Amino acid sequence: MSSRRQPPADGTWGAWQRAQARDTGHPSGGRRGADVALTIAAYVALLVFGAAQGLLGAFFYAVGPAPLAALGFGLAMIATCVLGGWGMRGVAGGLVPAVGWFALVFLLATGTSEGSVVVTATTAGEWFLFGGSACVAIGVVTCFALWSAPAARR
Repeated sequence: MSSRRQPPADGTWGAWQRAQARDTGHPSGGRRGADVALTIAAYVALLVFGAAQGLLGAFFYAVGPAPLAALGFGLAMIATCVLGGWGMRGVAGGLVPAVGWFALVFLLATGTSEGSVVVTATTAGEWFLFGGSACVAIGVVTCFALWSAPAARR
């Protein structure tokens, strides 16, 4: 049997948390450093995942019928934003992959000095840029609606 206290079965979490804080000297029970590192790693992973979806979409948005692949990538971003918000239990979890997507896609959509672009001004390219932007906005607004509680409920 370990010396670490287990949470009570009767649901008195407040007393258990105060006991953990008293034993370790920290309100989170001594796990703050590990929790912060894991949270930062999760946000970085969400940022990279959003950017990777943007990179993949930027090269494959025109596969198949014109707007179909672009809309599929947009729907994937809605799911990524909502599931990121759900996993992180907050709006930032949905906002971070959106930032990664926007940053990479609009970087690839801007032209170089030679005039080459990855996301072109075709029907599929416009569906990918504008439809994807709308889908990312839908995902982030959904996160705001689900995890941004009014002050009365907090």
